[in-house]
This record gives sequence, structure tokens and C-alpha cells, in this order.
Amino acid sequence: MGRSLNVLICVTRQISCERLIRMGYDVSKKSGGKPHVIHVAPIGENFLGNPKEGEALDYLFDISKQVGAEMTVLRSNEVVEVLTDFSQKYNIGTMVLGESASTKSGREGEIIRQLKRRLRDVEFIVVPA
Repeated sequence: MGRSLNVLICVTRQISCERLIRMGYDVSKKSGGKPHVIHVAPIGENFLGNPKEGEALDYLFDISKQVGAEMTVLRSNEVVEVLTDFSQKYNIGTMVLGESASTKSGREGEIIRQLKRRLRDVEFIVVPA
């Protein structure tokens, strides 16, 4: 069986993540798959109490809606586990993530390395900052 066409777009609470949603949407349009947007918030972190972060999430929800993607916000300290489970549940074939500081320095981030080990059939697209 071939690779799934569905795309998972991983965002943080920053308005600049719009670029990730747009990139993921373009990938899903070309593949014919469905785009999914996800944000994993650490347990105990009160992001709704911070007006800038709350506004950024609202903005990203709106952008997600514009491109026909549902945005899911989950709470967990186990980001790799959550993204792995979500990818398997929604039959993800491509995952779009933003470049981290460790990725910029030439080292692949630990989260991406762990995801690649667990999700061998998923294509990873790391979008430069």
C-alpha cells in the first residue's frame, strides 16, 4: 500500500506558524489529502491567560479554517507520543514542522529524530524560520 496523502501540520502559539499551515495546505492540495493542524501544549501551561498567545491561537484557528483544516489542541508533556498516535489515527503521510534552533545549527531536533524512528512511512518537511 502506498503512502497516505493526509498532512499533519505542527504549530506552536506563534502567528508566524501561518507559514506552516500554508505550506501544509499546498502539500495536501498537490497530494489530494486532507490537512490537519495540531498544537501540543504542555500540561500545566496556561496559554489562555496570555493574551498574545491566545490571540495567536485564535488567528491560527482562523487560518486553519480558511484552508479546510481542523485545528486540534491537545495537552501533554509527551509530544512525540501524541504526534505519533495522531499520525497513526489519521493516517498521516506527510508531517510539516517548523525549523527549531537546533535544526538551524545543522543538528536535527530530538523530537524530529524520535518521530522519524517511530513513523518510518511518514515524509517530514521542515520549514525554515
